[in-house]
Amino acid sequence: MVEKGKIMRILFVGDVMGNTGQEVLEEYLPKLKHLYHPQVTIVNGENATRGRGINEKVYKRILSCGADVVTMGNHTWDNPEITDFIGSAKKLIRPANFSAGQVPGIGYTTIKINQQELAVLNLQGRIFMTPSDDPFAVAKDIITDLRKKTSLIFVDFHAETTSEKAAFAWYFDGQVSAVVGTHTHIQTNDARILPQGTAFLTDVGMTGPYDGIIGMKRQNVIARFLNQMPTRFEVDESGRRNLSACLLEIDNEMGRAKKIKTILINPDHPFMQ
Repeated sequence: MVEKGKIMRILFVGDVMGNTGQEVLEEYLPKLKHLYHPQVTIVNGENATRGRGINEKVYKRILSCGADVVTMGNHTWDNPEITDFIGSAKKLIRPANFSAGQVPGIGYTTIKINQQELAVLNLQGRIFMTPSDDPFAVAKDIITDLRKKTSLIFVDFHAETTSEKAAFAWYFDGQVSAVVGTHTHIQTNDARILPQGTAFLTDVGMTGPYDGIIGMKRQNVIARFLNQMPTRFEVDESGRRNLSACLLEIDNEMGRAKKIKTILINPDHPFMQ
């Protein structure tokens, strides 16, 4: 049993989707922070502006809700405005394996909490995703450097397939504190701690519309399956809402995970204080 003072508690909130996701985050993130008292709060914001990308106004709104770091994913560049501010947005990270040296922004950051330092790393998978550099090779170099400074390393691995996420977590088991997947918008029921101390969750899920299909208006998505005709996907900005997250407890000294707990808030899983 690790003493309470030797634990770092991390709250990670999954893909914020459009205005609905922003509203849910604004309502529930302060409540979750009051309930769990995390030292660090991380939010994935790659769908936060109209479902694709992020702009500066929304980035600042997510920070004002209580986020310490905002991670991204394959929609990083979908909102052109991001190139105007990402260079100065020190709490915004995009996948580190985006064309090394060719794009703006940073792929990881560190946060100092008292005498401890947590590194937060963002990576994107390659299977069924837009082209990127090898996340395994890029991560290996970055993690090797980071471990010279800290054993506390959190990874948001933004990928499509469960196998790629699991392979990444197992490959880096014992070298990072946690690997939590994003992108598929559906929270998985496989939260676990691997043998060498890395917490793993295939996908943390989405924060936004509860009655859409992965956050989009369901009638448009269904139509695509029925007739294969092009259709415009739009965020479902009405109806019921959902927040998906997970809470991690990490041993400050060894950087090993001691606990990972999933969090769902929606009509079928009401918020309980």
